[in-house]
Amino acid sequence: MTRRRFYAPPEAFSSDLESLALQAEEARHLRDVLRLRPGDRVHVFDGVGKEFECSIEESSKDTARLSVLAEVAPARPESPLHLTIGVALLKSDKFDLVVQKATELGVARVLPVATKLADIRLRDDSDANKRVARWQRIAVEAAKQSGRALVPEVTHPISFAELVQLTDATKQRKLMFSEREGQSLLEMKHILDAKKLTGLVGSEGGWTDEEICLARDNNWGIVTLGGRTLRAETAAIAVTVLLQHLYGDLR
Repeated sequence: MTRRRFYAPPEAFSSDLESLALQAEEARHLRDVLRLRPGDRVHVFDGVGKEFECSIEESSKDTARLSVLAEVAPARPESPLHLTIGVALLKSDKFDLVVQKATELGVARVLPVATKLADIRLRDDSDANKRVARWQRIAVEAAKQSGRALVPEVTHPISFAELVQLTDATKQRKLMFSEREGQSLLEMKHILDAKKLTGLVGSEGGWTDEEICLARDNNWGIVTLGGRTLRAETAAIAVTVLLQHLYGDLR
């Protein structure tokens, strides 16, 4: 039987993990959309990798209290590849699509990146915070739909220069996908770490020469995806699929 899955962050659980409270949209979906009642059983995931079978104790308009019956295996396992996808800021519906599909495909983190030729410019921190909150909600819904118990983090937007110059104690491999000046992914496959990767995808306008040089100077591998010109959102999804196929669980 298909699991009826709900999301509750770790802080929604009691300290002894014997009960939890669903709030707002999750509680309304349980009561008003699915019309579930006390005694019905559901599954709840916490967004950090755990899932629980629960019984509904009581529900009202904006909250529902559940008792935890047992911790269970998530509906779908996580990929062995810890994949971060950095994507140049795109117009809202395009970035929404990237977050949704990247979550379904198993990424661990999504980085919105402010690049020279990005499609949009953020007005201020308030604008950035609203967008990040929206993207995080989309990630939650995509994790729920795809059976994941882990919700990818969508970070606050970061500048291109700050991202490519970050030092990483784990020494994970970093790949910048470009329409020019790179190698094919198969040509680089033998040098890549198969456990932690960051893939970076540009905007519709691509990368400037200065950005490519800065990435290369900071030990990013430059990868091309062939002769066709892809829309930025298509490229981001294609990169996720390719990396998951080579190093993750899309076999």
